[in-house]
Amino acid sequence: MQFTARDIALMLNGTVEGDADVTVDQLAKIEEAKSGSLSFLANLKYEQYLYTTGASIVIINNNQQLTAAVKATLIRVENAYSAFTLLLEKYNTFKLYKEGVEQPCFIHESAQVGSKAYIGAFAYIGQNVKIGDNCKVYPNCYIADNVSLGNNVTLFPGVKVYFDCSIGDNVTIHSGAVIGSDGFGFAPNPDGSYTKIAQIGNVIIEDDVEVGANTTIDRATMGSTVIRKGAKIDNLVQIAHNAEVGNNTVIAAQSGISGSTRIGARVVIGGQVGFAGHLTIADGSQFGAQTGINSSIKEANKQWGGSPYLPYKDYLRAHVNTRRLPELEQRVRELEKLIKDLKKDAQ
Repeated sequence: MQFTARDIALMLNGTVEGDADVTVDQLAKIEEAKSGSLSFLANLKYEQYLYTTGASIVIINNNQQLTAAVKATLIRVENAYSAFTLLLEKYNTFKLYKEGVEQPCFIHESAQVGSKAYIGAFAYIGQNVKIGDNCKVYPNCYIADNVSLGNNVTLFPGVKVYFDCSIGDNVTIHSGAVIGSDGFGFAPNPDGSYTKIAQIGNVIIEDDVEVGANTTIDRATMGSTVIRKGAKIDNLVQIAHNAEVGNNTVIAAQSGISGSTRIGARVVIGGQVGFAGHLTIADGSQFGAQTGINSSIKEANKQWGGSPYLPYKDYLRAHVNTRRLPELEQRVRELEKLIKDLKKDAQ
């Protein structure tokens, strides 16, 4: 889809300098852009590229001063970065727009599909499924019996949603994610073997949540595993049965939350962070990468690091001392030798 500089300026409430009829059909970084591309300049570090870029249109700030001739058509706006971010969002909306039902796919006769929904080829939609308005279910998705999706939900290719799970409005789940797989529940037997404990609960994902690719959220043994409103979960995250993730909490890749642990609201979890089971984590907690949490945290809005976890500043001090261990070991050896020599002299 092509847009003229005039169209873009109207969209952004900007002012055109140059050819208002020039068209673009793609977005690009200013240092890599070619003819037909739209770019922007917000950071003066990249100002040199304004005069050499191949972009057809460049968005700049109103106060940007030119020091040489510019080939591209310019659109001046109040904030070039915010304006370009808005265009990225609109571009993505246009690019991902789909509607209708592709064949072959399976939709059970009892399923309800809302208006303007998209069902991709080879998708499976089970018995008593409810899909809201403007949802997108991409090819090869599996939605089991009694699942409900709210409005404006997007399931990218290969998402699997097990039976009885509930997903709210404006939720995005990326490829390969599994929602509602069995929790890791096994009872030990006297002979050392294990008996599987049936996992009969579900997963509830509230509104405005995003779940990354290949993330797994296990169903509860009984009751629900819950992801609260506004949470953002990265790729390759494991959330175990009966866990709860609070409102607007963010979780980076390769982190794991063990069963029945309750993560508070607005918690920030770095990559490869691990939580033991049956813990309660206070609101506003922040965890650096690879932090290991083995007990509950009751103080809100604190920073933590290390494994086992420590207050973040203490962890940094401990890390500095750890790096100095070879030097300290050498000093201890020297002191031991000195003491030994002094004892010999005293004899």
